[in-house]
Amino acid sequence: MNKEYFAHETAVIDEGCKIGKGTKVWHFSHIMPNCVIGANCNIGQNVVVSPQVVLGTNVKVQNNVSIYTGVICEDDVFLGPSMVFTNVINPRSAVVRKNEYKETLVKKGASIGANATIVCGNPIGEYALIGAGAVVTKEVLPYALVVGNPSKQIGWVSEYGHRLNFNKAGIAICLESNQKYKLVNEKVSRI
Repeated sequence: MNKEYFAHETAVIDEGCKIGKGTKVWHFSHIMPNCVIGANCNIGQNVVVSPQVVLGTNVKVQNNVSIYTGVICEDDVFLGPSMVFTNVINPRSAVVRKNEYKETLVKKGASIGANATIVCGNPIGEYALIGAGAVVTKEVLPYALVVGNPSKQIGWVSEYGHRLNFNKAGIAICLESNQKYKLVNEKVSRI
């Protein structure tokens, strides 16, 4: 069978996973059975993608990330170096809790910075930006900028990742793209 994706010779690709066209899997990474990786993804060095994980199109996973069962990343998600997902609220070595995995949904275009930790069960909204080292313990709204431990929202960002400064009418313009955004009732949408 002719593969439509690239896998470095040190990568381990288990049977039963689906990998999209144009995806690259780099050194020492392990793609486990029954996961789905979309087209044009980049899976960095020393990454583990566990069973039943779903990665959309154009997802970028930097080095040393483990994506555990229960994680779903939509299209255009960025996972920074050594960021961490969890999938059980109260793990114990001697207690098997595989039936208690919590789902974590990372919505389209969201970015998670280096060394951030996402506690399971907390959805990350579209185009949200999680700062490096943040510890996410609750839901993150679309376009939100969150930092710290525990993380707190300190502002809003555009789809290009720039801070949005809203005027009195609740309108902001991205400095790079010139896209317009509206803030109504603590919710941001692109207009």
